[in-house]
Formats: sequence, structure tokens, C-alpha cells
Amino acid sequence: MAYKELSWNQEGTKLFAQGWTVENPKAVLCIVHGFAEHGGRYARPAAFFNEQGISVFAIDQFGHGKTEGTRGYSPSYEATLDSVDKLIAEAKSLSGNAPVFLWGHSMGGNVVVNYLLRRKPAIRGAIASAPWLRLGFEPPKFKIMLAKFMKNIYPKFPEKANLDTSHLSRDKEEVKKYDNDPLVHNQATAGTFFETFDAGYWAIEHAEALSNDLFLFHGTEDKLISPHGSSDFAKNAPKNHLTFKLYDGFYHELHNEPEVDRTRVLNDMLQWINSKLA
Repeated sequence: MAYKELSWNQEGTKLFAQGWTVENPKAVLCIVHGFAEHGGRYARPAAFFNEQGISVFAIDQFGHGKTEGTRGYSPSYEATLDSVDKLIAEAKSLSGNAPVFLWGHSMGGNVVVNYLLRRKPAIRGAIASAPWLRLGFEPPKFKIMLAKFMKNIYPKFPEKANLDTSHLSRDKEEVKKYDNDPLVHNQATAGTFFETFDAGYWAIEHAEALSNDLFLFHGTEDKLISPHGSSDFAKNAPKNHLTFKLYDGFYHELHNEPEVDRTRVLNDMLQWINSKLA
């Protein structure tokens, strides 16, 4: 395995990405992380896929991780989709002709699903784990009203997210790692929150336009992002392009659940990828 750091300028912002690569990969997996976190949190899944001959690249989204800029803020939803274009292009340039797959988790799942529907990319397939299509909780009404007022006046207007991190995983050590990670932040901005919120509902309503193969899965006990949003998307999507799975009793970060469970999830992802390579 070789480790690489990448960066590029977009929308006046220096974006950061990283790669865990193998020689002559049979596939490339590009990761789009969730809200408040960063690509570095996917080093363990990357090691798993490296062992299976798959190179992995992960971006730090606008306003996250080592990417510059206001925490939790993207210049626009289209700029976010453009950054996925760039991540794929960088991964391809470093991996020859290996087939490309996308994996988006949570907010990253929202991005990946919308990327498929709006851009219809020439990739082999995509994975969305616990995608933010519908929130699993009701934000305080006063915060919603304030953010709605500010999103057009000052889209960078910050609000504390105050996520209940105990709902991330049943593995308490994973929750501690998240809470103590200096690159994890706790800030949502009005403009980016509402663009992402609206994009989730848009994706459910336009799921019938899915033309890429997608593996979509969710934990039934996810209290942060509603599994019902994923189920509604699955009802509307063409069955020949969608594989949908619910993991009974799993929390939000399925790849960070207790070891036996996360290994099951990663193996299911690998099996799906291999089926698309066959």
C-alpha cells in the first residue's frame, strides 16, 4: 500500500484529498465522507479494500477536514458535485484504466446519489451508506427559522450542529475517537444545510432517473438520518439499477459498528463491487 496526498484549487478554495493505493488495482473506490467528518476517518476501510486489490481515494469536502474555508460551508451544491468530478479525475490519472466506483456516506451519500441522478457519470457503480435523504430527527424550530432567514442574506451563517454522537455507532470506542478527532467540527451553515436538505428530497422524488448501478444500505436504528428516506428512494428507483439492504439494529456509521458487524458490511460492499467487475 502507498499513501498519497492530493490538492487542487476550486472556487477559490484549496481542496484536500488522500489516497491509499495498490499496484495494478482491479478497481478504484472514491469516497465522499459525511457531515462534520473527513476522509481520514476512512483509513481502516481503505486498508480492507487495499487487501482486496482496490485503490481508495477520499476527498475532504468543502468546509471539512484539511480542505480550506469556513467549516460546514460549500460555495454551492453544484460546486460540491464538481469536486466529485475532480476527485474521480485525479483517481483515474493515478490508477490507469481501473474501473471506478463511488462510495458516499451520510451527507456524502446525499452527494453521491445526486451526482448519479444529475451528472450520470461514466463509472462502474456507486455505494451510498445511510445517505442523508431525510433527517432522522427534528431540528429545533427556532434554528430552522433563523437559518431560513439567513440562507439568502448570509449563507455562511453558522449554527452549532450538536449531534448526539452516541447514535453514530454501538462501538463506544469509535464514538470516543470521533469526539476526540481534532478535524471533526460541529458547525452547519445556513446555505449548505438547506441545499443539502432540499437535495435529499429532490433525490427521492427523482429516483426513477437512476441509470447507474447503486448499492444503497441503511441501519434500521439510525437516529441521525432516517432509514425511511432510503426506503422511499428504493421504492421509486428502477430495480435493475438498485441493490437495497437494511441492516437490522445497526446505527448510523455501519462501517464503524462493532468489529463483526462492520466486517459484514465491508464484505457485502466488496461482494457487490466484485459482482460489477465480473
